[in-house]
Amino acid sequence: MSLEGRVAVVTGASRGIGAAVARALHEEGVRLGLASRSGEDLGLGKDAVAHPCDVRDRAQVEALVDETVARFGRSTSSLRTPAWAHNGPLTELSPEHLDEMIDVNVKGVLYAAAAAVPHLMRAGEGDIVSVASEAGRRGLPNEAVYCASKFAQVGFTRALDHELRTHGIRCTNVCPGGAATDFALDEGRGRSPEALPGMMSAEDVADAVLFVLTRPRGHRILEVAFRPMGEQSWG
Repeated sequence: MSLEGRVAVVTGASRGIGAAVARALHEEGVRLGLASRSGEDLGLGKDAVAHPCDVRDRAQVEALVDETVARFGRSTSSLRTPAWAHNGPLTELSPEHLDEMIDVNVKGVLYAAAAAVPHLMRAGEGDIVSVASEAGRRGLPNEAVYCASKFAQVGFTRALDHELRTHGIRCTNVCPGGAATDFALDEGRGRSPEALPGMMSAEDVADAVLFVLTRPRGHRILEVAFRPMGEQSWG
C-alpha cells in the first residue's frame, strides 16, 4: 500500500530510531510532524515540520498533533519512538531516575495516543505504531524499571487494538532487540562502542515500521519482534 500523501506524527524524531523512521517515511511521500526536545528539523524540507516537544508535557504533545493536522490535513498515522533509560540494580536508581523513565516511556506514549486518536477516528482509518523493545516482552537484569515502562507501552498498545479496530485504526507494537544507536550505550548498560557492529541499525527498525504501515488495510499486524542474529534468546 502506498504511503504517498499520508500524514504522520513522529515523536522522538531528532536522533536514533525516531530520526530513521522519519527519514524513511519522508522518502515514501509522507508529510510529517516531528517532535523532539531540540526541535531539530532533520533537513527534510517543507513536508516535514519540526516542533520542540517534551513528551512528558501533555499540552505540548497535543499542540504538536493539532498543528500537524492544521498544516497537512487529517492525520493518518501516529508513531511513537521516545525512550529513556537509567539502568542498574533497582536499589541504585534514584527517585528522579524512576520518574523520568515512567514519564517519558509511559506517560509520553499515553499522551501521544490520546492526542492522535480523535483525529484518526475522524479520518475513519489510521495506524498507531509504538516502537517499544524486546525489553517490553522479556525481563532483563539491571533494567527492571525500563522493562516495566516498556511492558506498559506494549500492553497499552495491545489494549488500544481492542478499542480502535472497529474504527479502522490499526495498533502495532514494533519490538526490536539491540540497535546501534546512542541509546544502546546509555547510562548503566555497560556496553562499549565495540558492541555496536553486532546490532541492528536504526534503519532496520524503520524498515519494520514501513512493513507494518504498507500492509493492505484489510488486516493488521499486532506485533513485530526481531533481534540481530548474534543476540542471545531469553525465555
